[in-house]
Amino acid sequence: MLAELKQIREALAPTPPPQEPGKKKNLMDEFKEFLIRYKVMGLAVAFIMGLYLGALVKSLVDNLIMPIVELFTPTGFSWELFTLGPFRVGAFIGDLITFIIIALVIFLIVKLTTKLGLK
Repeated sequence: MLAELKQIREALAPTPPPQEPGKKKNLMDEFKEFLIRYKVMGLAVAFIMGLYLGALVKSLVDNLIMPIVELFTPTGFSWELFTLGPFRVGAFIGDLITFIIIALVIFLIVKLTTKLGLK
């Protein structure tokens, strides 16, 4: 199993691009190489998309799912304000539902990209 993990680590490690002998790199060339090798632009796009996905799912939970839950609770009961002593249980449950939905979406995206053979 340890050998398999080493193989996976070696497969995921970025390979340095070949350097022409006698040519020195300037700072700009090194920066371009860094951006390409570590796929920084793709990472930045994924990060921004993740932020907005989180906001979208939070809105889905707050504005669509939890109002349905409130239909089955006593009149005047607000799930955000539900507490048990000092613990804000209602807000936690809303955040937990948001987390579960985001985790499910990420799982489905990874499963789809694996099925399509994308890295």
